[in-house]
Amino acid sequence: MAAVETLLDQSIVPAKDGYVIHEPVTGGHYLDLSKIDFEGLKKQFEQSRKHIAAQKMRALIDQVLQNMVRLNRSRLDYYQIFQEMIDEYNRGAANVDAFFAQLVSFAQELSAEEQRGISENLTEEELAIFDFLTRPDMTKLTRQEKEDVKQVAHELLDTLKAEKLVLDWRKKQQTRAGVQLAIAQYLDKLPQIYTPEIYQQKCQVVYQHVYDAYYGEQHSIYAVKS
Repeated sequence: MAAVETLLDQSIVPAKDGYVIHEPVTGGHYLDLSKIDFEGLKKQFEQSRKHIAAQKMRALIDQVLQNMVRLNRSRLDYYQIFQEMIDEYNRGAANVDAFFAQLVSFAQELSAEEQRGISENLTEEELAIFDFLTRPDMTKLTRQEKEDVKQVAHELLDTLKAEKLVLDWRKKQQTRAGVQLAIAQYLDKLPQIYTPEIYQQKCQVVYQHVYDAYYGEQHSIYAVKS
């Protein structure tokens, strides 16, 4: 609790529009929501200046959410929910007690999302590809179909990292084409429920994710675990 309070005090500065989180210069350390005592936070809230405590909680969530979305942009829906919560509070539709309770509940939901890769038996990298292959339109797969999609995500990532994501691969048409071809070949193994139209769309989405997330050999947004 003390560590959370200290980090937030150092990270947040008053600003005209509320509070601003300073991004770490290199990599940096991000809080692990699963290690936060939420019941303790609620008790501390009752004993503190509530508006400041709520703003700090809001800033904590914003910091964690930025990192979660950076690693997996299929989580952007969480940002929309978070912004709607803030807008409602700013309009005066919720008092500070209700707002803080909402923030704590939302933080607990994010904590569960952070741990989802473990329950799915996927790394953070594999989970991102799995999510792009299943969200938002392919979430009602059978258990076996889900396992098949996970296997595709695992094999594709292994092949890309071992053979295709060479130094400066994004700068050359030939290496970009090699990545696109590998994605097309592995996604062709997806269950039959994936229509040709969905298959083409998923190929584009996964390629864009790989292009944005992997800069070259052993360099990616996942290289430094945040």
